[in-house]
Amino acid sequence: MEKVVIAGGTGFLGLSLAKHLSERGFHPILMARNKPKSSEFEFVQWDATSLGEWSKSLEDAKAIVNLTGRTVDCIKTPENCDAILRSRVESTRVIAKALGQLGNPPKVWVQMSTAHIYGDPQSIVCDEDSAEGYGLAPIVGKAWEKALLDNIPEGIREVRLRTSFVIGKNGGALVTLKKIVKMGLGGKVGDGTQGISWLHEYDMNNLILESIINPEYNGYYIASSPYLVSNNEFMRTLRKKMKMPIGLIAPNFMIRFGSKFIFKTDPELVLYGRYVVPKRLLEQGYKFKFPDLDSALKDLI
Repeated sequence: MEKVVIAGGTGFLGLSLAKHLSERGFHPILMARNKPKSSEFEFVQWDATSLGEWSKSLEDAKAIVNLTGRTVDCIKTPENCDAILRSRVESTRVIAKALGQLGNPPKVWVQMSTAHIYGDPQSIVCDEDSAEGYGLAPIVGKAWEKALLDNIPEGIREVRLRTSFVIGKNGGALVTLKKIVKMGLGGKVGDGTQGISWLHEYDMNNLILESIINPEYNGYYIASSPYLVSNNEFMRTLRKKMKMPIGLIAPNFMIRFGSKFIFKTDPELVLYGRYVVPKRLLEQGYKFKFPDLDSALKDLI
């Protein structure tokens, strides 16, 4: 069984990916600060900033997948903004340093990035050729990718996945959105025109697998469904799948108040959005299992 090391592997995305890889004959190794309460997979502890015994797990591995990064689901204080940036840049640099000291390092590095690198345009549809945006997320995304490109050892193929909103059964924002819909509060947010670019967790996992095993994958890709929806359409489809006939509209002032004082998070996560299309994936022939929102939510709910 070929090893695949998943840095930052104990969160929702990491555990989902580990299960996907294990079912296909790989041996996933989860690398994180804290061991999960229950997991069937091998675990290696690291601090994501300094070299240590953890680097031995990378020897003879087929791939390293780096998902490390402090969650953006928080109030954007200067301290949290600094942690969001440093956690991504420092972990990327130390992985590269560890790989440079190995006799037989992984041949491919799959790096998480963000579709938010294109900013929050109101109506522009972005693809890989679009200009990068303005704000905290674009700054973090560019620094994250630069840390990889500036430090990756020669001879290792790199794939950067500019990932959109991943929806899954056992974690991520969909869990919270379902609770909101059950309370009858699942209407549009703000004016509802902001884009929600999304991706089913199966396609996220399968895209990472393809990046590992297919040498044609190289450079950066938008990891998102080709089916574009607004916030209004996303919430309407979610209510329909959950058989909830009503969904109260949440105006801007209510979102800003509730985000800060109830959910302790950044209101801009839902008040703003973006429309992105995976141009390079489509040109390369990637086949989405769940290309449209209706089939994706039918599978998850």
